[in-house]
Amino acid sequence: MKRIIPIIIILITFGLKSYSQIDYFGKVETGYLRFLFTTIQVDPGPNWEGYNLDNEQNGIDINLINGVNFKDRFFTGLGIGYLNFEGIDGFSIFTDFEYLPLKTILTPLIDIKIGYNHIWNQYEKGTGSALLELGAGLNYELTENIDIYIQSGFLMTQQSLLIPIRIGLKF
Repeated sequence: MKRIIPIIIILITFGLKSYSQIDYFGKVETGYLRFLFTTIQVDPGPNWEGYNLDNEQNGIDINLINGVNFKDRFFTGLGIGYLNFEGIDGFSIFTDFEYLPLKTILTPLIDIKIGYNHIWNQYEKGTGSALLELGAGLNYELTENIDIYIQSGFLMTQQSLLIPIRIGLKF
């Protein structure tokens, strides 16, 4: 079973390439992550050292994403990122899905990120958490191969809900 899934993914990729125009792309983005609130309430036990972001820290991140572009409207890729929540460092690994509904120079965008991140906080080995980001924004086509975008939305990770405000470059 473990060997069948990669084979199916390769076949689908080659099948899509034969029927549609696929291009590779890269994205570089940075964002400000505004802390809103903690999504869970904990009844403290003896080893509890506080919430993962125990001082309601805001954060910043820098992401690098590499992926494929389907007909200049749907983008999917894998990304890695650096996180900093007011002195608490970390990293993230995620998949990124982006859709541009219009083929105009200025178009809305819809973005979804799903993945994992790890921060080195007050716990001995830090804490890892799933991440889910839903975003919307505007994409501006600078040239045929370079776009700039701004987006915001909701990010759920590390027992918290955050508002990311991002600017990025797609090439």
